[in-house]
Amino acid sequence: MTDLSAEELGFDRARLDRIGEVVSRDIEQEMYDGAVLCVSRGGVTAMLEAFGYADRASGTAMEADRLFISLSMAKQLTGVVALNRVERGDLSLTMKVAEVIPEFGCRGKEHITLYQLLTHTAGLQLGPPPVSPEKMGNLEAVVAGICDSPVETVPGTSVHYSALCAHAIIAEMVRRVEGQNVSFREIMQRDLFEPLGMQETSLGRRADLASRVCPVVARYASEGLFDPAGIIGLDMLVTETAEIPAGGYVTSAGDMNIFANMLLNGGEWNGVRILSPAMINLIMTNQTGEKVNNIWSYTKATKGWDTFPANLGLGFFLRGEGIFPHWFGSMASPESFGGMGSGSTMFWVDPDKDLTFVFLSTGVIEDSDHILRCQRVSDLVHASLVS
Repeated sequence: MTDLSAEELGFDRARLDRIGEVVSRDIEQEMYDGAVLCVSRGGVTAMLEAFGYADRASGTAMEADRLFISLSMAKQLTGVVALNRVERGDLSLTMKVAEVIPEFGCRGKEHITLYQLLTHTAGLQLGPPPVSPEKMGNLEAVVAGICDSPVETVPGTSVHYSALCAHAIIAEMVRRVEGQNVSFREIMQRDLFEPLGMQETSLGRRADLASRVCPVVARYASEGLFDPAGIIGLDMLVTETAEIPAGGYVTSAGDMNIFANMLLNGGEWNGVRILSPAMINLIMTNQTGEKVNNIWSYTKATKGWDTFPANLGLGFFLRGEGIFPHWFGSMASPESFGGMGSGSTMFWVDPDKDLTFVFLSTGVIEDSDHILRCQRVSDLVHASLVS
């Protein structure tokens, strides 16, 4: 990357520093424990800094090269490889899942497509698949459990977020069209992480990375989208051999910055093309219209929020038009897109401003509070760009 200062990249240095000051103050007030932030423009890093604690209980300071459990930010990693398979002709967006996974085609799931899985309109369950906790990292067992399960909503009629199930099926579709017996972990490593140089990212807690992974602890006890005990449980399930395509990657801010800049650069990074510009355009296009994402229904009572559009692109969240709570900030360009993980992680790409942002944190907070936190920090990033 070119060695340019933040000022040369168009940032006001004092405003950029304000981001860290706000994050540090929140950590000091024990709103959460720690964070690593990465801001880049045009593929050049303007800020990569660590704040607070990797583990507050032990007093371990956060460092910029610390690793984090992705939680649902994993969905964009998994989704990109599925879209790569569409571009290779192995899959298509309108393909019925049952064409690839025949046993899936029952109990209301007969006509569900890859497109519906990617846009959370397939009607699969919000909650975990019907398998015992010790099998949550076993992709074969999880897929079998999902195949035996009914839909929760009529496919194609609503945005019904699937926390774990949809992307397990997407991963299995990719695996089955591979043409040989290979694990989804190996596919991700071979076709995404290694080509892009994402050396600190793996599906599961790779042995050589394990000592740098921040523990997952909950900093909330109130009702929310997910039981805090379940979040901690997912962390413990992310073992070396676990394959949880919807939430079980280990990654760093630096690696997610590479991923974000590949997307910003039209699907290519350092001479490696993962997706075409045409597919990036589909990612950036609202696929769900004015439909709302029904996972936020509870915020009407708890936060007083009015409903707002789901704004889902092809496997990614979009900023869209209007003022409402959003991870990417109120000042983000409407075509901005990215992903987030429950109460802890987030990244976005703003193609209009040639800007990317990665936020990875410790001390998981309640999901609606996470939206407001990310909105606040993202607005600080937008406000720091002045030319």
